[in-house]
Amino acid sequence: MLKVNSITKSFDKQVVLKDLDLTVNDGSIFGLVGVNGAGKSTLLRSIAGIYILDKGTITFNNEDTYKDVRVRKDIFFVNDDTYFPFASSIKSLKEFYKSFYSIDEVQFNKAIAIFGLDVNKPITTFSKGMKRQTLLCFALAIKPKLLLLDEAFDGLDPVVRYNLKNALADFIEDNHSTIIISSHNLKELEDICDSYGILENGQINTYGDLLESKANINKYQIAFKEPIDEIVFNDFNLMKKSKQGSVYTLVIKGDKQETLDKLNALHPVILDSLSVNFEELFIYEHEGGNR
Repeated sequence: MLKVNSITKSFDKQVVLKDLDLTVNDGSIFGLVGVNGAGKSTLLRSIAGIYILDKGTITFNNEDTYKDVRVRKDIFFVNDDTYFPFASSIKSLKEFYKSFYSIDEVQFNKAIAIFGLDVNKPITTFSKGMKRQTLLCFALAIKPKLLLLDEAFDGLDPVVRYNLKNALADFIEDNHSTIIISSHNLKELEDICDSYGILENGQINTYGDLLESKANINKYQIAFKEPIDEIVFNDFNLMKKSKQGSVYTLVIKGDKQETLDKLNALHPVILDSLSVNFEELFIYEHEGGNR
């Protein structure tokens, strides 16, 4: 289990993470979301033990990820800003990684085939997407207990993204590892993550089970025969309201059936319910937190 306890991280006078708490269970694929500059990469680097924290602790399986060298062998970080030793190839890089990790050769060759990479070609000739794919190959073959992926799907074509998601699903099932994925493209996370957290103002105040959270926020379209006093909507946990013509569109947090019963009690002539996707969930939570 990963536990982030009241951490603060600053650069010069800029506070990026402030008293941040987070718990991610074993065997989970956790989606870390937030606007650009929210501090997602800083949080991942802190979890990986790269940064010294101003305060707080981060533990994985009860071991400090910065202080305990042994636990870092169970962690693999795929950075958005990739770096490789000069003039290295995938083949030479594998020998380098073997001095730190145990590599599953079968899984490594399978991953190389997924991405269609040339193991003998200099990595300096690779595109940004290909460099990220290289690190993903090592991540899948090393089989870490905690895998941190920063913008993992950026630069991948649709077929490769599909294959990678299947590989990550198999990886979780076979190893019962934990994966944290940050991404600016929320649609990429929706069909692979089981839990999520929204990083905002240096903290994660909104997180939980993705399916449960999506089920708890729904969109309703409602219309009435006669004009109504909009004060009736104050009885709902209203996250967003708009009106076009005589039809209201309401985004309401709460149990769907209970909400429908309360809306029906207003005697509408039209009442439809619509589910929300992960991107909408993030927008509504973000807007709600800034009202």
